[in-house]
Amino acid sequence: MTRDDRIWSVLPVPGLEVDDKGLVLRVNGAAESFLNLSERRLIGRHPNVTLGFSLDFDELLNRVRQSKNALYVDGVDMRLSDGTTRDVNLHIAPLPEEPEAPAEYIVILQPRGGSEALGQVQGTKAAARQAIGMAEMLAHEIKNPLAGISGAAQLLSMSLPPEDQEMTDLIVAETRRVVALLDQVERFGDLRPPERQPTNIHDLLDRAWATAQLGYATGMDVTKLYDPSLPEVFVDADQIQQVFLNLIKNASEASGNTGNITLRTFYDSGLRVPLPNGDQAHLPIQVEVIDDGPGLPPDISDSVFDPFVSGRENGTGLGLALVSKIITDHGALISVNSVPGRTVFRISLPVMKPPQPSSRKP
Repeated sequence: MTRDDRIWSVLPVPGLEVDDKGLVLRVNGAAESFLNLSERRLIGRHPNVTLGFSLDFDELLNRVRQSKNALYVDGVDMRLSDGTTRDVNLHIAPLPEEPEAPAEYIVILQPRGGSEALGQVQGTKAAARQAIGMAEMLAHEIKNPLAGISGAAQLLSMSLPPEDQEMTDLIVAETRRVVALLDQVERFGDLRPPERQPTNIHDLLDRAWATAQLGYATGMDVTKLYDPSLPEVFVDADQIQQVFLNLIKNASEASGNTGNITLRTFYDSGLRVPLPNGDQAHLPIQVEVIDDGPGLPPDISDSVFDPFVSGRENGTGLGLALVSKIITDHGALISVNSVPGRTVFRISLPVMKPPQPSSRKP
């Protein structure tokens, strides 16, 4: 990998290289994550077709070609082939010309916020870790006295007539709710690495849906669009199933337990994400949880994976933060695209091989 390739791979903003006709030559990892499109699907195609700019890209490129200067356009709308939208500032600049080589240009897509911002897509690890410091303190200092309060309320209710037991029942129910909340917080303090094993991703999705149907998703319909040819993934099965349960629960609650959830899997061999050391992580297994609810509230779209951020009145704001922690611990990626009527949470997982035993003899 050349120095130029290394710089290109770790560039933290979405970038494309195009030729003199506007056809895509190269795409960096940040652009693949931001657009939810692999480099393989973009190379050789025109941005007007694949990215759906609200302005004529050819006209903008021609202005750069003639002036030989960079062009900056503020507030360009994009509509991708899956119907999702992006709002970006567009930079187009000519690359230094080489003798007898055709002209090439760099196109930078600067996100203008929204749920697709790169800081959210790849910066969830720090957000999830914010809750670790309080996990043990809250669990130890609050759960123990809560157990005493709940036990005292149950003893008290035994000496009360039925018509007076409503308040003690409320005390018991609320203490159980708070304990469940603290159990979620406590999971952030678990720093042990995932216990990975070869796993069929569809089995985890089916088990998660079967569990959800018995509880919080009783009113939802499901559409399963599985790619049966997917290889096994090397993950902690319990943790990834918890991810699917949380995403299905989030979709069901956002839709008021009515509507449709689509569980989709597919293989994208071209999706690679830049790593801090200059290498690239290959994340070909794609899992999507899609709902037809109202979409994410605009005021939390930038922080939906942060702890204690929730769009529901009684929400804890820990479900999606826990999801981001688990996914990050697996070296995977989670992103969200949301418009009214369609919210897509996409998880990109690596196909990992178990460590090989050492051939060295004692």
